[in-house]
Amino acid sequence: MKDFEVLVLEGSNPSGVAMTRDILAAAALLAARQGEASPTWGFYSPMGGDVRLQGGISATTLRLPGRVKNSKSVLLIPGIWVTDARELAERIKADDCRRAIRSIAAHVAGGGQVAASCSAVFLLQAAGVLKNRQATTTWWLAPELARIAPGTEVAANRILCVDGPIITAGAAFAQSDAMLYLLRKRCGTRIAEGVSRVLLLHERSEQAQYVVPSMLASGDALVARLTRRVESSLPDVPSVPELAGEFCVSERTLGRHVRRATGMGTTGMIQSIRLHRARSLLQNSRMNIEQVAAAVGYQDATALRRLMRKVGGATPSQFRSSTNVGSP
Repeated sequence: MKDFEVLVLEGSNPSGVAMTRDILAAAALLAARQGEASPTWGFYSPMGGDVRLQGGISATTLRLPGRVKNSKSVLLIPGIWVTDARELAERIKADDCRRAIRSIAAHVAGGGQVAASCSAVFLLQAAGVLKNRQATTTWWLAPELARIAPGTEVAANRILCVDGPIITAGAAFAQSDAMLYLLRKRCGTRIAEGVSRVLLLHERSEQAQYVVPSMLASGDALVARLTRRVESSLPDVPSVPELAGEFCVSERTLGRHVRRATGMGTTGMIQSIRLHRARSLLQNSRMNIEQVAAAVGYQDATALRRLMRKVGGATPSQFRSSTNVGSP
């Protein structure tokens, strides 16, 4: 029995599969050098054999073994490449996904632990293991998860949620956050931190800094108009009551549209747009921190520093310096 069983499906994100392998390989190397037990892993699929990943890459897998009670293996499921919620709903109906869903349900029922990132979280939902739990997924699919899983608390801004044996992570590269968490629990802090340093990874807490405003609307015309209004009005964004009045709706109606489309409240959505603009200015202009704060509507830089550290785990200066690595 392996410590980690990586479940690979047709169209899986190559990045998720590859980074899982690289993180585990780095952990094994560090553990061996430190005289500690190395993690073991294998790549599996419902039927075994070569599995085509997104983009024409393939992975060789073993057939997923039957589930056993009290399994100590963690079932890891990288995201599947999809372009929208409708495509994802159709993909989950395929035979390999149906087999994977049954295996997930059996694994959790037998006391096993499962971790999924991005669109793969929807496999957990289909398996019935998210009910009455908190979960996250990639921010642009979070509203759809909330719609089809009313018994699940969807934490759209979170990059990682751990609720009992269920671990869910945000967008595709949040697979690394799930892996670092699992390594810390399974192999200890020293191995997890060593992997983080070797592979230049860092654990994050929220997805808000990565939200692309133009993708927030999710087909909702009102939210699309609101997004454009907020972007164009920075730094002087009208209050929520004023915005609702402009669009001739109540604050409650506006909030309902925003939450359905984005998984966030109206204030949270406005905050994410401010953060996106601030990060863009830090990375693409010579404005100092105080000027950036003023440009996105903060009275002083302290508030921006506090928010970026809370959401992104770094100061504005660190965000700026991260884009200059390797520059002359």
